[in-house]
Amino acid sequence: MRSPDALTPKTNEDTPSGLAFALAAYFLWGFLPLYMKALAHVPAAEIVAHRVIWSVPIAAVVLIAMRRTAALREAIRSPRMLAMGCVTAALISVNWGIYVWSIASGHALDAALGYYINPLFSVLLGAVLLGERLSRAQLLAIALAAGAVLVLIVDAGRVPWAALGLTLSWGFYALAKKSLPIGPNQGFLLEVLILLAPATGYVLWLMMTGQSHFATGVPLNTWLLFGCGAVTAVPLLFYANGAKLLRLSTIGVLQYIAPTMIFLVAVFIFGEEFGRARMIAFPMIWLALIIYTTSMVTGLRRVPRVS
Repeated sequence: MRSPDALTPKTNEDTPSGLAFALAAYFLWGFLPLYMKALAHVPAAEIVAHRVIWSVPIAAVVLIAMRRTAALREAIRSPRMLAMGCVTAALISVNWGIYVWSIASGHALDAALGYYINPLFSVLLGAVLLGERLSRAQLLAIALAAGAVLVLIVDAGRVPWAALGLTLSWGFYALAKKSLPIGPNQGFLLEVLILLAPATGYVLWLMMTGQSHFATGVPLNTWLLFGCGAVTAVPLLFYANGAKLLRLSTIGVLQYIAPTMIFLVAVFIFGEEFGRARMIAFPMIWLALIIYTTSMVTGLRRVPRVS
């Protein structure tokens, strides 16, 4: 079963609209820590629940406007598709939860580290689980990233669980997402629809037990939680549409905008400590990403174009 999205021809050229969509998505993700920091007093689970609830109407309106609901209806009627959707929904909810906790608890630098490492982890997953061959440059990049994590572990005496949690959850999410034979817009709506019942039940339980921060005596909390839908769905939808209109090499370079912005926000706005270990680890990660990206772009240029 393939959706209209899946049947849309992919361009091998960058387009202005694709660049605009992708840049908008990455800059919105880069500024997201500022929004989440304003909700630092709200438990991460409650924030994730509202991200799910208020994403549903936005994603639904977009899909209806695009007239691409047929594939979603087929997916909902397919037990296999629903099972696959449950896996991706669980992984994205875990990723959101770790991210929200990281920002609220003063670990935004760990969040940046996690998203920096993610592309390298995806390459490793491809080699281990899909049998993809790694070049020497990719092996070197992965080794540098592993070395950077080791530096942080030795210095702190503990594993940077937030960074690794974000890397693992997003890496496996992207891998599982590839097995969903529907477009990204339909897939996102399917995921939040699957999560809608438990998210709504949890929010109602919070309200009945007097623990809710929504619709209470603080209007700002209500509006910020309501806005979680927009700050969640809009960047994802921008990215989904931008990725189809850009070359893979372009997306590969642009994907570092968001963690770089998170890094800058963490250091210069949140005032998180950038100690000696991070002064060693982060440049190692940046060097790894330069090697990886250069290798990827060079490899793509060698692939002959199909006229």
